Amino acid sequence: DFVATSDAFAKLSFHHREVFGQVGFGTGGWDSDFPNSMLEILRVVLTGCDENQHLIVGGVQQVPLGLWQHAPAASEMRHWPAGTSLASLHHGAPRAGVTAISRAAGNQISVTDTWGNTQTYPAVLTTCQSWLLTTQIAVEESLFSQKHWMALDRTRYMQSSKTFVMVDRPFWNDLKANGWPQMGMTLTDRLTRGTYLFDNGPDQPGVICLSYAWMGDALKMLPHGTEKRVQLALSALKKIYPDVDITSHIIGDPISVSWEADPHFLGAFKGALPGHYRYNHRMYSHFMQDGFAPAERGIFIAGDDVSFTPAWVEGAVQTSLNAVWGIVKHLGGRTHADNPGPGDVFAELGPMALPD
Repeated sequence: DFVATSDAFAKLSFHHREVFGQVGFGTGGWDSDFPNSMLEILRVVLTGCDENQHLIVGGVQQVPLGLWQHAPAASEMRHWPAGTSLASLHHGAPRAGVTAISRAAGNQISVTDTWGNTQTYPAVLTTCQSWLLTTQIAVEESLFSQKHWMALDRTRYMQSSKTFVMVDRPFWNDLKANGWPQMGMTLTDRLTRGTYLFDNGPDQPGVICLSYAWMGDALKMLPHGTEKRVQLALSALKKIYPDVDITSHIIGDPISVSWEADPHFLGAFKGALPGHYRYNHRMYSHFMQDGFAPAERGIFIAGDDVSFTPAWVEGAVQTSLNAVWGIVKHLGGRTHADNPGPGDVFAELGPMALPD
């Protein structure tokens, strides 16, 4: 409604709005997810998340792996010897998955893993997708207020699918007779929606994301196996590039993913609907626990889906730092007066709270 009634588009044709929807932002089309709150789009634009993006060699998983393996210098350590990392503190491997979280004696919190082992802690931080707190993990009802349960459960996650193939070389850089490359990054209204090319250098194997689709377009792929998805994508691209033989360059086995079908994800990322601002605010401000009932204190949430910038690393980092401040305060600590934490300045810098 915002786009359709804006002055810029009111003076143009419906066709212009269609094209605009395919182009979208964050290299993903708006038209597959027009129900999103306009605030979601505004935040991405104003915070510059859509600008100056860079390829992370080894994939975005290098972010958590880097945190896991990072060993701060001796001058930065206070409680552990030099060279200590999260990996070394956990003997090189994370614990098993969590199946239950409940209140224990002495205001502690019990965490039970997939093997039935239970340990208690003075505070717990959950960074999983919020829906897992009601589907994969048996969380004691009283640990969250009814309003927070509503926010966690009503968080809306977007379906998304991707299909990748490895190719022998970046053949798309070969020039046609008119001097143009054979193929380029492709946004279309067909079922591939977005096709992206990853170049590792001349004569080096490359990767094509044949299809990156959201919402209804992702559901079209959901029933199909990887091979069928590749066939459908290649068939669609053949109509766009009739003179390019993509198949002859494919090497290795293709890979596909549908996040909504993964029991540990249930969707790719949050996308707030109009009216969900209050739910966003409840989740984001959960680390401010002074007004909570005693039974609701000591468990904290973080992650990109808790933030106001879902699907971006910045949101995950920001909410994690918020949670660290909350845990420090819960355990009786405080920040240095010269370096206030997020909770110390929340009244001044925190997001606006709307009345219920």
